[in-house]
Amino acid sequence: MASSTPLAAYRITPGEGNLRTLRLDDSLIGLKRWQFQGERAERPTEFGAEWTGDRKGREAEFASDCPGAPVFSRRLAGRLGDQLEKAGRLVPVRVAGTAADDYVLYVVESLVDCLDTRRSSQPKKATGEMKKMVFRPEAYPVDLPAFRVPEFPVAVCWNGWMLDLLKDVVGDDVIGRLLWSPDPAAAPHPDPWGV
Repeated sequence: MASSTPLAAYRITPGEGNLRTLRLDDSLIGLKRWQFQGERAERPTEFGAEWTGDRKGREAEFASDCPGAPVFSRRLAGRLGDQLEKAGRLVPVRVAGTAADDYVLYVVESLVDCLDTRRSSQPKKATGEMKKMVFRPEAYPVDLPAFRVPEFPVAVCWNGWMLDLLKDVVGDDVIGRLLWSPDPAAAPHPDPWGV
């Protein structure tokens, strides 16, 4: 079911349709603090969340649309575990109203200096959000499933091969928004970080 460009960066979101997603509680603040400050901040060890969306909808396995806080079902994380370990770690998510820890947040620890700052848009002061991201091919971490960049550390960029792997497991329950490709014919998403 390969549909992405393997050497390309994406933002991955839950698919469209009647999927329920998880919204993190205030624990998201601790994650962002750690993403911005690195080792000067406390490393997150657990998260809390609640389901959003139509109660009749299906619970998503890639369950968060927050750009820097990807949440996986334990089943999905188990299928991808070896790949995910290359760039970060899985942290339990306590879902309100449930006893089991059926979901985990993927804390992407790999912070890679690979952005071409001259050709990328300026980061917004408050969030670091960048509408246009261009990467230096010689520094691009093609071997990692996901990574973050110092200029926009609260967002996770995904490699095309990882998007393909996710689609192989969950199909259209995930969508990739193209951030960058070295192929000049590839058109990046006009608003990749918007919800």
